[in-house]
Amino acid sequence: MREYIRVCDIEKYYGTGRTVTKAVDRVSFTVEQGEFVGVMGASGSGKTTLLNMLSTIDRVTAGHIYYENTDITELSEDQVAEFRKKNLGFVFQEYNLLDTLTLEENVMLAMSLRKEKKSVIEKQCQDMLKLLGIEEVKNQFPYQVSGGQKQRCACARALVNHPKLILADEPTGALDSRAAQTLLETFTKLNRELKATIFMVTHDAFSASYCGRILFLKDGKIFHELIRGEKTRREFLNEILDVLSLTGGEA
Repeated sequence: MREYIRVCDIEKYYGTGRTVTKAVDRVSFTVEQGEFVGVMGASGSGKTTLLNMLSTIDRVTAGHIYYENTDITELSEDQVAEFRKKNLGFVFQEYNLLDTLTLEENVMLAMSLRKEKKSVIEKQCQDMLKLLGIEEVKNQFPYQVSGGQKQRCACARALVNHPKLILADEPTGALDSRAAQTLLETFTKLNRELKATIFMVTHDAFSASYCGRILFLKDGKIFHELIRGEKTRREFLNEILDVLSLTGGEA
């Protein structure tokens, strides 16, 4: 695997004067292409702020973030928008689907800006719906399907343009345990079969146990790192719980 993301001494401050809060404090790490990386930490540890800076939703106060040879901290707003469209896919806790469109139409909408033939767009959409196991409900509207199916549709929408990086912010937060497990198994499949690079923020140890590597944040700094390696998911889960007991993270 080769290095895809390099984060160099990034900082993020909010507020002014005496009310300045340092949300992220000189964080550095790399992500290799095809990795499944998780970020954990207690509420207020800076994990969502970190994700927002990686995803270009928020700007760094100091430091640099490189995607291969592109320093996204130096891009203009127009360049950032173009970079985001070409390289990034987003999966959030809220599905953000349009209720007036079917699941299939929600996924196809993500492809509407591409200058492709309709037949090519339809085939790519069908392939993604099939891969995520929601082909049979593609003509249903979001309010007619389960939370797990909605979240898999949100994944299909994020993935259909083959982004280089999937950014997931608490993607299982609104799901029951069965739907959460299905989604995490889907992420694993995408990671293994499509070599998708995934960066996931979660407070949930069970969700994190599906990752290959986990960064633990505390007070805006990386406090610890775990690598799964050849461990079983149960062994990795126990290690995660041990670290969370030290960070104050939720188990």
